Amino acid sequence: LLEALFISMGLGRVALSLLGASKFGWLLVLGAFMLVSWVAEKWATSDTSKGMQYAGLILYTVAEAVIFLPMITVAMVMTGDVGLVLQAGLITIAMLLGITVVAFTTKKDFSFLGGMLKIGGFIALGLIVASFILPITIGLWFSAAMVIFASTSILYNTSNLIHRYQPGQHVAASLSLFASVALLFWYLLRLIMSLRE
Repeated sequence: LLEALFISMGLGRVALSLLGASKFGWLLVLGAFMLVSWVAEKWATSDTSKGMQYAGLILYTVAEAVIFLPMITVAMVMTGDVGLVLQAGLITIAMLLGITVVAFTTKKDFSFLGGMLKIGGFIALGLIVASFILPITIGLWFSAAMVIFASTSILYNTSNLIHRYQPGQHVAASLSLFASVALLFWYLLRLIMSLRE
């Protein structure tokens, strides 16, 4: 809903032109997003007040809407194919449901995946930064690997929701699961767009 509002206001094209002005535009956006994500997570896991927790979730949701704006604009407006976003959304929902069923039916604690996800996250971040500095391109195979990474993250976070989070930590649990689902959608959309080219 927030994304649709931003696009209808023309902010998608503005974001694209700002990002196109510098080779390092996306790198700056990524850095700002990481900072905002860190603040949002601190607020969402805060024991001080529910208001602060929800403020963290809202901050993160707005940050996600902003970072998705250029890619969704390209997918919808520049390619002229609104169906790309719908396809990525439907596949994301189907995968989320499947992973959730696995987490709930196996009743297994998948918290052991945390260390692997941290290492994988640092490797992915390193490759992303390297792609801005070095003459390398991360494309189809990177997106496919990140779909697997995001799916693993969903399994990990869903398992934590079942086994680790306490009843009063629902906002933090929501934020972590939302972040994983958004990551899955991002890379599914990239994958679909790459396959279309």
